[in-house]
Amino acid sequence: MKICVIPARGGSKRIPRKNIRLFCGEPMISWSIKAAISSNIFDKIIVSTDDKEISKISQKYGAEIPFLRPKSLSDDFTGTIPVIKHTINWVNKNINRVEYVCCLYATAPFVEPSYLIEGYDKLINNDVNYTFSVTSFPFPIQRAIKISKLNRVEMLNPENFNKRSQDLEETFHDAGQFYWGKASSWINEDIFFAEHSCPIIIPRYKVQDIDNEEDWIRAEKMFKVINY
Repeated sequence: MKICVIPARGGSKRIPRKNIRLFCGEPMISWSIKAAISSNIFDKIIVSTDDKEISKISQKYGAEIPFLRPKSLSDDFTGTIPVIKHTINWVNKNINRVEYVCCLYATAPFVEPSYLIEGYDKLINNDVNYTFSVTSFPFPIQRAIKISKLNRVEMLNPENFNKRSQDLEETFHDAGQFYWGKASSWINEDIFFAEHSCPIIIPRYKVQDIDNEEDWIRAEKMFKVINY
């Protein structure tokens, strides 16, 4: 059984009600639900939430909410893995045995069904525990600088000062869209950033963290350019 789990608690602090705030005319979470449905690869699409309004809106767009997440897993300090484990255990007990799980973030309006499909295909056709979305850094991190307490500049790796950008290895970071994994890997809490994971590379213009109002405005502008 393949399930999609969309974590969406109600207590967002930096952007209140972020998961259901209107993004380009639709509740933010709706874009993730629609992408999951369009991929046509999931047996169930479940939103894990502690919030009745999020539950109602998620059901309207086609997701299932078979339970309300317990308060013990809905505070500011609970990570993603315990939430996914809770859903896997619930489905195993009440519906059917879960084999593969995709954690899809509720705040990933740029996610595309084709990348979800690619993530699943690479998971089952390679000897890996996870596949997840990544994107490249726009500037070589090997030439990063920091500002000291005395307001002076320091290179993190001064030995790279005279190296050309094209001679430095390309580096990537988590794109924060989705994470496919074997159910057993989620249960065992295997780490993502390791050799047993395979990357799904997303173009930078399709990736935007949304943590504050500036991020939100930028994301909406980018989304409209891409889709309208």
